[in-house]
Amino acid sequence: MQLEIRPDPAEVGRARRWARSRLAGSGIGADEPLAETLILLVSELVTNAVVHTGCPAVLRLSLPGADAEGATVRLEVADRSERAPVPRCVDDDATGGRGLALVDGLADRWGWSAEGAGKRIWCELDRCGGVLETRPPCGGGTTAYGGLAYEAV
Repeated sequence: MQLEIRPDPAEVGRARRWARSRLAGSGIGADEPLAETLILLVSELVTNAVVHTGCPAVLRLSLPGADAEGATVRLEVADRSERAPVPRCVDDDATGGRGLALVDGLADRWGWSAEGAGKRIWCELDRCGGVLETRPPCGGGTTAYGGLAYEAV
């Protein structure tokens, strides 16, 4: 399943609505923690693509079937910008710059790769018996970016 995203901030809301509409057939209830986390991740990754690249993007969502316990949900956003995603350290007064730290704290895995004349940012959520597995709060994981390690704190 995929959705074409225009470089317009209004597309973020459209992407959230689209992702919610895809949950019903997957057996993931709209009120499950997994669904809420997925929608937040869609919002963060699409916002990053729209705000930081100014290019069209494609949102892809891979959801397990209704009877797939222990399956993985995968979210990808591909854009035409070759600029790598860069986690930022921001102070308490900043109004932005926390998106990748949020993704790192919420997703079970995430990363990015160059793709043609652009890149693909992806994240995965593991589904265990229909409930999102609990993870430590932010700072509980390390992710690699282009050979460098980054830890959300």
